[in-house]
Amino acid sequence: MGAATHGEGMAVLTTRTAIWREPEGALPNTLAIAYAVAGWLASFTLMAADAWWWNALGVVLCWHTMVIAAYLVHESAHYTLFATPAANRAVGETVTFVAGAAYASFERIRHMHLRHHRDRADIACFDVRTFLNEHASVRRAVFALEWAYVPAVEIIMHLQVIVRPFVVPSQRRHLPRVVAMLILRIGLLACLATVSIKAVILYFVAYWLLLTTLNFFDAFHHTFLQIYTEAEMPVSLDGRDRAYEQANTYSNVVSTTRPWLNTLTLNFGYHNAHHERAAVPWYRLPALHAELFADSSRELMPLPELLRTFHRNRLRRILDADYGAVASGPNRADAFVGAHAVSFLTVV
Repeated sequence: MGAATHGEGMAVLTTRTAIWREPEGALPNTLAIAYAVAGWLASFTLMAADAWWWNALGVVLCWHTMVIAAYLVHESAHYTLFATPAANRAVGETVTFVAGAAYASFERIRHMHLRHHRDRADIACFDVRTFLNEHASVRRAVFALEWAYVPAVEIIMHLQVIVRPFVVPSQRRHLPRVVAMLILRIGLLACLATVSIKAVILYFVAYWLLLTTLNFFDAFHHTFLQIYTEAEMPVSLDGRDRAYEQANTYSNVVSTTRPWLNTLTLNFGYHNAHHERAAVPWYRLPALHAELFADSSRELMPLPELLRTFHRNRLRRILDADYGAVASGPNRADAFVGAHAVSFLTVV
């Protein structure tokens, strides 16, 4: 009896430890997921409160939990959270909803992001530059909004995920999900509006901050070739080998002197390390970066070096397909124009 009980205990222990992809991921992943979901829900209570300081805290909490949710979508896409694909997909769908990108299924997002790694290119299904060149009034509005730091291009990229299933025959199979999500999310906003119109307005402020944050970090990860194609259409690698991948990838971290601050973006800024070993989870990327790039500063682009070029090139970035180049030494990012419309949430 004692031996049987011991064996059953070992089986239970094995089952429990197998929940996570790595045992050491239990605490950081639990904290990140709980913060993203519970914090996001709590933020609406704060945004609906009477005191302005609770409202401000609610906006910050809503914004940042959506940022964490977006990067948890990325972790789920690489199956780095849980031991089983099903668990990664379930959490991926949940945090996609929190990040406001649930009009496309998690599987569609995952497929296109893995193509980004496999094809070593910025693969997208919607050509926003051609769209803007063909619609002058929209283009003028976008330039005006981007000048005022409204992320108009990113808004269009999110909207096209909703609109294309209505107007593009090949996208019609995605229409039921889009309609269901529109009904659900508009219904939830309507319910929130009956409690607090202010909270609805502040939610959109938080969403503006989310899109700006994602746009900033996405803009300076790569100088890849951008390719527009159907989701299932193969493309030629055409010489884009592992050396090309690293030579055209950059790490834009929040801080080089206080590494803990990089957890604010789930270490997504350690992008060279991620592209070198995409299966490494977010909490091990700083150590991997130190291991791979200890003798090089080229791959590390601290935040102050990018803020200026993000500001100066915010209009050029709209239509310029050339991401620019990174120099060496002081002001090395001045000619780094950056990318637009490359978010893994919207390239579907």
